[in-house]
Amino acid sequence: MKKLLAAALSAVLAVGLLAGCGSKGSGDGSGDGASDAGSSAKTAQVIDVDLTDEEYAFGVDKTQPELLEQVNAFISKIKEDGTLDEIFDKYFGDGEPTAVKSAALDESKDQLVVATNAAFEPFEYMQGDSYVGIDMEIASLLAEELGKELVIQNMDFDAVCLSVGQQKCDIAMAGLTVSEERKEYVTFSDTYYQASQRLIVPSGDTVFADMTDAEEIAAALAELDSSVKIGVQQGTTGNSYVEGSEDLGFPGLEATCQTYKSGSLAVQDMLNGNIDYVIIDAAPAAAITEAINAMQ
Repeated sequence: MKKLLAAALSAVLAVGLLAGCGSKGSGDGSGDGASDAGSSAKTAQVIDVDLTDEEYAFGVDKTQPELLEQVNAFISKIKEDGTLDEIFDKYFGDGEPTAVKSAALDESKDQLVVATNAAFEPFEYMQGDSYVGIDMEIASLLAEELGKELVIQNMDFDAVCLSVGQQKCDIAMAGLTVSEERKEYVTFSDTYYQASQRLIVPSGDTVFADMTDAEEIAAALAELDSSVKIGVQQGTTGNSYVEGSEDLGFPGLEATCQTYKSGSLAVQDMLNGNIDYVIIDAAPAAAITEAINAMQ
């Protein structure tokens, strides 16, 4: 798995370290507001404390209630027969990930069109021209269960639910946290994964080193001013955590929120000294830091 993640991240980083655009910060690499530790660090570390308590589900086209029923039945089935645990083991244990191919979109065929953002390892990422990840393997099995050809549409994360809401895709499978805002576009399936947000810091940073609970870390983050830059993947729950969300119950931070196309770009920019910290979902946080640290 480590080799696959390293290869995936190498491809992402080759696009350019400054591909992210800031919702508040400029992202020009000037380093204003970045800590001394961030500018000199070569590796990153995840603070092992859950900042939030979330659930992932799939977002189904509201005009396809029969598909929702089929998806929920499938989720129940793979939970009960151990298939879901086997998939998790491929990415959190010693199992071997299975690459998934997408067919070309063809309206004359019976296809399941899945919207995703393949920059969110270990749930969805690219390996060459194939898709890899927890959601992608579930998508492949779901399409097989339904007797449909699988089509995967890769897009920016904040367009995933919108594309389903516009009936351009049948279902969103992209490490989606259930939220009221997203329910405007999709109907959520039953949940399949418990998630949380984690803080990533440069390895030399000691600000959060002795903190062991979410309230303590949240209080410390709340004390940061706008000179501090926190990187997030655009449109994700981490983005909402920093900027604030009444829907999710996040008060927001005074720190400057810097958005990126992927979490890996945010972490690399942190190591380059252009931002101070990164907030992203726990599983991607672990995968990204492990792979990037291995390449340093």
